[in-house]
Amino acid sequence: MSGDDAAAETTGAGDRAGVLRSKRDATRYQILVEIAQRQPAVSQQEVADAIGVTAQAVSDYLQGLVAEDYVEKHGRGRYEVTNEGVDWLMSRTEALRDYVGHVSEDVLGRVEVDTALATAHIDEGQPVSLSMRDGVLRATPGSAGSATGVAVTTADTDEDVGVTEFEGLVDYEWGEVRVVSVPRVHEGGSGAVDPDALAERRTDIDLLAVAGTEALAAVRRAGLDLDIRFGAPAAVAEAAHRGLDVLVVASVTELSAVTDALRDGDLGYDVIDGETL
Repeated sequence: MSGDDAAAETTGAGDRAGVLRSKRDATRYQILVEIAQRQPAVSQQEVADAIGVTAQAVSDYLQGLVAEDYVEKHGRGRYEVTNEGVDWLMSRTEALRDYVGHVSEDVLGRVEVDTALATAHIDEGQPVSLSMRDGVLRATPGSAGSATGVAVTTADTDEDVGVTEFEGLVDYEWGEVRVVSVPRVHEGGSGAVDPDALAERRTDIDLLAVAGTEALAAVRRAGLDLDIRFGAPAAVAEAAHRGLDVLVVASVTELSAVTDALRDGDLGYDVIDGETL
């Protein structure tokens, strides 16, 4: 092992940036990866094009890698990464993985900003507690709640405010979803659904959604106002995840799309036959 490599082993152990510390190590790392992908027939020009250096630079680096037993040359244009080279790659890859994790969790995670509605005047830099109400994240001055953060903007009541440095979990439950199925038009369609019974199902529900034309007709016969008419499967799942209770009136042809979206979101639901409300 060369003196440079010995120093790299010593300093790299505590340096999560690994091969990013020097251009030389970064280039050697890339060349070894490209050789491992292409071996044994390796075109120096292809490697050069892949990593953005000249073919002469690749040739110079290869001479050093061969001399250090990281690469074995079997003839013209035939190279193979040795066990020592694989070990070097693995150690640097592990260091890179640790560094990326550090950046993602410790650096970017701390600067992530979400948006909430202010429940009162909030100043930039002020601690806030977070809650979910009416499907919207709310920020309240102070840090008394189960989830807290720090405001990065100033806002008055009901204005949007940026929040970062989150701690804890917002304490709320997912909403309940009830799905009323409506038969196909040639099997009775909206006429098979009792409008008064359907209207009664709307009681104590946050949102009403429809999926399908027969379902739309049934809701209109019941004199109900719609909240969600298009894109119901995704919209209903999103609303339930935000703590809202939803009644979905769905034509049988659209029923599976709705229930699939709910299952994919790990949401519970009840399906009710519209003909027997």
